Amino acid sequence: MRTLICGSIAYDNIMVFPGRFREHILPEQIHILNVAFLVPELRREFGGCAGNIAYNLKLLGTDPLVMATVGDDATRYCERLERLGLSSDCVRQIPDTLTAQAFITTDLDDNQITAFHPGAMNYSHLNSVTTALGAGLAIIAPDGREGMLQHAHELAELGIPFMFDPGQGLPMFSREELVDFVDKATYIAVNDYEGKLLEERTGRKLDKLAQRAKVLVLTKGAQGSVIYADGQELDIPCVRATEEVDPTGCGDAYRAGLLYGIAAGYDWPKTGRLAALMGSIKIASRGGQNHSVTREEIVRLFRRHFQSDL
Repeated sequence: MRTLICGSIAYDNIMVFPGRFREHILPEQIHILNVAFLVPELRREFGGCAGNIAYNLKLLGTDPLVMATVGDDATRYCERLERLGLSSDCVRQIPDTLTAQAFITTDLDDNQITAFHPGAMNYSHLNSVTTALGAGLAIIAPDGREGMLQHAHELAELGIPFMFDPGQGLPMFSREELVDFVDKATYIAVNDYEGKLLEERTGRKLDKLAQRAKVLVLTKGAQGSVIYADGQELDIPCVRATEEVDPTGCGDAYRAGLLYGIAAGYDWPKTGRLAALMGSIKIASRGGQNHSVTREEIVRLFRRHFQSDL
């Protein structure tokens, strides 16, 4: 079963400020805020939800299909996809735009100030889901608003089961649109903050939303995750990482584990545990796509943590 990943491809520009924002932002002067931070450390990482999810699925030994829109500056990213063996057939370049980019500044207290430029992501609706893609499973990850709505409609019309992962894009949608997403989706994946926001926006509790779809997955960071499936709440333990370096992309790694488990026909406890393992592997590396592990190593780690075979 080939998995289609509809979502963003982006560059993450990560800056580290060797001080504390609170020492430079004066509360009584917030109405005339004008501050500058010297950031001697700057990294540019390959990111975006679609790119991150595809990267992790490739580590698991599958051949996912990425559907995204990029700008004139995407040459390095497209070359990377080729090196990884990931098809860029559904990656559309939009002339006279920039690829989506995040500019993230972190201080010594791990506070972050982030600016995000969507760029070519706003044109994701120019890509269409068709039967010719040969997808048997899909995910709608954060992307351009119109593209997310369109792709959900197309997947539902084609009868292709998909996961709705609204992420940071959740506030873009009205109550009616979110309910429609839930009704069309087979699976829903949110973190604890997004889960609360989804409940608030739809006026429905997560267990009720899970009944409207098929399964709802709620991640809670170090507290593990909960999978609402078949009228049950399954507690999935967190997998202790070798070290906690950077949470960027952990949610995407977790979702790759979910998608792999679904496609492989695993039960939900096993699927959730694989997802948790993928998140723990990712958090030990900086950026969303710098962890390097073979499928054999993933199998070995799964056996060590859960005393069962993948």
